[in-house]
Amino acid sequence: MSAQAQALPVSDYSTWKPAVNPWVIALTVTLATFMEVLDTSIANVALPHIAGSLSAGQDESTWVLTSYLVSNAIVLPLSGWASSVLGRKRFYMGCVAVFTISSFMCGLAPNLGALIFFRVLQGAGGGGLQPSEQAILADTFPPAKRGMAFAVYGMAVVMAPAIGPTLGGWVTDNYSWRWIFYINVPVGILSLLLTARLIEDPPYIKQNTKAHHGVDYFGLGLIAVGLGTLQVILDKGQRDDWFDSRLITTFTVICVVALIAAVFWELHHKNPIIDIRLFKDRSFAVGNGMMFVLGIALYGTTVLLPLFMQTLMGYTAQEAGMVLTPGALAIMVMMPVVGFMLSKIDARYLLLVGLLMLGAAMIHMTNFNLSMDFHTAMMARVYQSIGLAFLFVPINTSAYAFLPREKNNAASGLINLSRNVGGSVGISFVTTMLDRRAQVHQKDLVAHVTATNPALQNMLNGASRVFEQHGASAAHAAQQAYQLISAMVIRQANLLSYLDNFRILGILVFFMTPLVFIMKKNKPGSGPGPMH
Repeated sequence: MSAQAQALPVSDYSTWKPAVNPWVIALTVTLATFMEVLDTSIANVALPHIAGSLSAGQDESTWVLTSYLVSNAIVLPLSGWASSVLGRKRFYMGCVAVFTISSFMCGLAPNLGALIFFRVLQGAGGGGLQPSEQAILADTFPPAKRGMAFAVYGMAVVMAPAIGPTLGGWVTDNYSWRWIFYINVPVGILSLLLTARLIEDPPYIKQNTKAHHGVDYFGLGLIAVGLGTLQVILDKGQRDDWFDSRLITTFTVICVVALIAAVFWELHHKNPIIDIRLFKDRSFAVGNGMMFVLGIALYGTTVLLPLFMQTLMGYTAQEAGMVLTPGALAIMVMMPVVGFMLSKIDARYLLLVGLLMLGAAMIHMTNFNLSMDFHTAMMARVYQSIGLAFLFVPINTSAYAFLPREKNNAASGLINLSRNVGGSVGISFVTTMLDRRAQVHQKDLVAHVTATNPALQNMLNGASRVFEQHGASAAHAAQQAYQLISAMVIRQANLLSYLDNFRILGILVFFMTPLVFIMKKNKPGSGPGPMH
């Protein structure tokens, strides 16, 4: 620790400043976080290759994703407590080390069981990176400059899921699925070296570490069981037909009981693992709610758009991924702009603009059709990305604005958990809705496919003549014509189910706009209001 930090009384820690340029620190901690967030989506497109290479079924291979998300979700809210026990720098470097080593071991995994085990370790290491980075940024930068700092962080967190499928597809097609894990190793080593040299804990971290007594093992167990079962429910629910599955029903009961018990336990415990009392601050509570919805919209559409382009438009995996890439570039451009605007404009107004733009972009996607071109889909994603840029930085800035500085670690874990759980809910919701709404629309469309429908008869007669002209017999041509109509009905039903998803997500975003005015007003550029 620097001489300045050693000489500074703990009561005056608010005047503490890091010895290194804050922007160097921001880039250092963003490095590992980018790789961690990338790993939440990069393996998606490689699942068929992993299943084939390790002689596993397609359903079994999805545990490669689930195992990572479960351990990641459990560690996220515990990071504040772990930082107070171990010291934030030590905890952060430990997470980077575990993430890096387990990434290497994932690449070497000889079978599916070993891969899942190392993915659990990788998710546990990665779970502490995002909250630690946010807390480091909140302490490193003065309140008036936090907007730009969170913009750097936001670019990493929002871009990584967008480029993950494209990068994962390219690496898998040109090299091997094992390299999607190996590429983390040099980045992790570089991050460890830079962190050891450049990062230091502020005085209050050292004080909290010394003052900490006891471990809330019961609370830790309740949180681990609750979040772990929740993640499994969200991942396996649609595949197992939700509450028609005894496993899903049992896990739901366990999840609800564990999480409710955890809330009551943590509220009354002297040294809680998670500081539930932070939600008494309405700006922080609303910020978490908005981050939850942002996760639903971001991850939900990151699943919907590539699926739409591949299954209905005939795009390859790499081409579908390219639809998302310009949106990532738009976020890169807009994040710093929004960060600068935060020093001039009330964050609530920027949040309002972001919600309206994001909701409008989702409603715009309901105009998609089966004859649209690449540019139309790409621009729809760009519009959505601009809305996301106007949300991510102001949400983070507003959520921290009225919290005491020593609560930054606990707050960062909770707000990252909100986004990640929102992402899991979003993915689970859109996959369920795609299946259910496609069935409904197919039933409605089939009701109009009757022998008395003159338009249908004209299509059948025209298609039969075309098939006969290509050498088919009259009977075979009629059969092919019916098959063509059936395929058209299924495609149209699937299209309508995608449009339903976009519409529901857009309405959900619009419903969040009144909450903006519940948040406390914070004068731009002046930092937070009174702490309490």
